[in-house]
Amino acid sequence: MNIANKISTFRILSVPFFIASLVYYSPQRSYLRFIALGIFILAAFSDAADGYMARKSKQQSKAGLILDPLGDKLLLMSAFICLYANTTLSPRFPLWVILVVISRDVIIILGAVVVYIVKQNINIIPSYWGKFSTTFQMLAVISVLLQLKCSPFFWWLAAVFTVISGAVYVNRGFIILYALDNSRNNH
Repeated sequence: MNIANKISTFRILSVPFFIASLVYYSPQRSYLRFIALGIFILAAFSDAADGYMARKSKQQSKAGLILDPLGDKLLLMSAFICLYANTTLSPRFPLWVILVVISRDVIIILGAVVVYIVKQNINIIPSYWGKFSTTFQMLAVISVLLQLKCSPFFWWLAAVFTVISGAVYVNRGFIILYALDNSRNNH
């Protein structure tokens, strides 16, 4: 296992500790919010580090193509759900933000499965819109964990970029599927 995959695995393994800190958080145990924040920031940096390491050392692998996005999805989905569910936080994510983030990820995952079933292969290439979406989602989570009054600004940006990136990925999926249909019709 290369170093980038080890970093992605670390991010995946950090998720239960992050969730536990938020599940057991209460105003009487405010230190748990800061533990969750520390875990989240460390995991966010690991997201940037694993991609950099894989590109720099030219060690991109099939496992990395799965582990990296899986780590992102697990971390971000658990963060959004936990920060919505904890009613002692203010500000906290509104339900519509959770629905936007989770719906996009579910649609992308289902689309990837369809492309894989049809093509028997899948090449996941992140778009810049997806990277912006992830960045703003992470900033939104950090702002809520810090209980910043400007948190709504960050979750609105996260929602907008999440919708845009979702549309870009759906469009890519259709292009891949239609290109396959067109090549079959031309033979």
